[in-house]
Amino acid sequence: MDWLALADFNLVARHGGVGRAARAAGRPKATLSRRVAELEASLGLRLFERGGRTLRLTQEGRTLHERTAALLTELDETAAGIASGASTPRGVLRISAPLLFSQLAMGRLAAEFALKYPEVRLEVTTEDRAVDMVEEGYDLVIRVNPRPDETLVGRPFLRDRLVVVASPRLVRPMDGSAVPAVVRGTGSETESWTITTATGGSTLVVDPVLGLSSMIMVRDAVRTGVGVARLPVSLVSHDLAAGRLAHWGDVEGPETTLWTLYPSRRLLSARVSAFLDHLKSAFPTGEPHELAAFIAL
Repeated sequence: MDWLALADFNLVARHGGVGRAARAAGRPKATLSRRVAELEASLGLRLFERGGRTLRLTQEGRTLHERTAALLTELDETAAGIASGASTPRGVLRISAPLLFSQLAMGRLAAEFALKYPEVRLEVTTEDRAVDMVEEGYDLVIRVNPRPDETLVGRPFLRDRLVVVASPRLVRPMDGSAVPAVVRGTGSETESWTITTATGGSTLVVDPVLGLSSMIMVRDAVRTGVGVARLPVSLVSHDLAAGRLAHWGDVEGPETTLWTLYPSRRLLSARVSAFLDHLKSAFPTGEPHELAAFIAL
């Protein structure tokens, strides 16, 4: 494949037209048009639909652009870094992170990273949905228990577990009747939670009386005594130690694990590597107490 033609194709695709690409790059329109045509001929594919005044990517063109644009950028940055002898991370680093982790830790993490790497402009977006990294232009995403994705690679960096907690003023019924509960999201029907304690397993029947969209809101509500809740131990460990909350048991099930994910088909940039090392420094073992200590400072 002609890499120069591929680079010119991505230039045109990124700017949405030959004319705009030529003006942005200071290149002749005829040269860009010829390079794109040569690439189409070599691949045997139409990469653009050409109208009177419009140029639109075909499905094949969109796929090629999504899979090669970031790779070419990383190759350019790597070559520039080698040529200059510089290894300092620089440029824009876009990260998507889940709501709770962002509220608890990303502000301080981002600030410390910015101080350590002043040539990197860090942009963090908070959302719980599974973003499309390539389509939306993210370099790194942080996700909770992500589903396997053959297009991404990553590593776990932090573990947590859920516990059932309540205000010390709330008495657990001994007859098995339902206890009021605060839940994340919506909940209107009585349900059962399986928990484990020092004496063994048991079933807790709960009646959701309050639904909130944030774990922090759930914790604050539970402190008032309105009901029990399932919350990450890192979020409530200081309340448990101070006696503001009582531990009713651990929630049965797998641990909650936070992962860093990035595209597997691109070189790992110095910016991403630096942020991964930053997370490792903040949470060396990845245990819940490290996050609890981090957010307490």
